[in-house]
Amino acid sequence: MTTDLWMLVSTALLGLCMPFIYGTGRSLQPGGFTWSAGNREAELVVPGWTRRAVQAHLNLIESLAPFAILVIVAHISGKANEVTALGSTIFFWGRVAHLIVYMAGFIYLRTLVWFASWAGGILILIQLFK
Repeated sequence: MTTDLWMLVSTALLGLCMPFIYGTGRSLQPGGFTWSAGNREAELVVPGWTRRAVQAHLNLIESLAPFAILVIVAHISGKANEVTALGSTIFFWGRVAHLIVYMAGFIYLRTLVWFASWAGGILILIQLFK
């Protein structure tokens, strides 16, 4: 399997694991486990990092489909190469950094890391037009 596809799978696994991070934050709150297992009709007060982890997860889910399309089209069209491998690697590690920076609450760095991750996506996109 190509690096591009491995990074796509790794990004999907990151997205699958992220709920465990903020789920832990929710469960550590008084009544949090009951809230998580229930219908979630009441508001649960959680620490800021937990809310930010949820937002980082939602942001990853928004980006996953476009990233997947770029990687899959590059692979199917035979355009996958060292540059697309680099781009997909940058995207994946950028998303890992985005999660960490977002949870830590570094607002401007968070935006910079988000753009850096999409620089990887742009590298893939450029290869599709060569």
